[in-house]
Amino acid sequence: MQWISVLKDVNLSKMRNFKNAVKFAVYLLIVWGFYRFLFQLPEVVEELIIKPILWLTPVFYLLYKEKASLSSLGFTFKNLFPAVYYSIGLGLVFVFEALIINLIKYKGEFNLGANIGSLPFLSAFWLSFATAITEEITFRGYIFTRVWGYLKNELWSNILTSLFWALIHLPITIFVWKWGISESLIYLALTTIFGVGSAFVFARTKNILSPILLHVLWQWPIILFR
Repeated sequence: MQWISVLKDVNLSKMRNFKNAVKFAVYLLIVWGFYRFLFQLPEVVEELIIKPILWLTPVFYLLYKEKASLSSLGFTFKNLFPAVYYSIGLGLVFVFEALIINLIKYKGEFNLGANIGSLPFLSAFWLSFATAITEEITFRGYIFTRVWGYLKNELWSNILTSLFWALIHLPITIFVWKWGISESLIYLALTTIFGVGSAFVFARTKNILSPILLHVLWQWPIILFR
């Protein structure tokens, strides 16, 4: 029957997309890990040039192979208001988390100017948007949607994607920040929690704006912790 053939084609397509997403995640773990080991360029160059090339170029290549539209990555005008209030609502939790971490780290005194780096505040803020756009399109827009489409289970798709998301942040703690085991584990825990939250809001809105905004709000707890 024709409908059986169509259903089979759809399942094969989802399986192919799932395999592409897993291969892409493994590619990122290897390539980005080696990049962190071999190079340490200025953050502006990394976030505005290197990362988009290494992360987004494969995304749009795979999108072309799938003959899929940008809407499959969450590029849509639908659910704009839910995207904003979901991200702000959960983002406030991360802001509160930032304050608590900062308070603990600096022994009962707030030091909200800590660790922003050499960039002026506004430059660092807008750079965080560039980072968020690249990473959220890659992980929530592409990898999470393809894994979810195949597994048909939001929770396990979220967990699997978030674990890959956390692992890809491990090299920077080792090769760039030179952190110890305890600091790295705390950072990875925070990263995993964010990954779960980001995929959660994206699953609710299907709009890539929600994880991007949430990402920006999340980055400041990480900056203050660092």
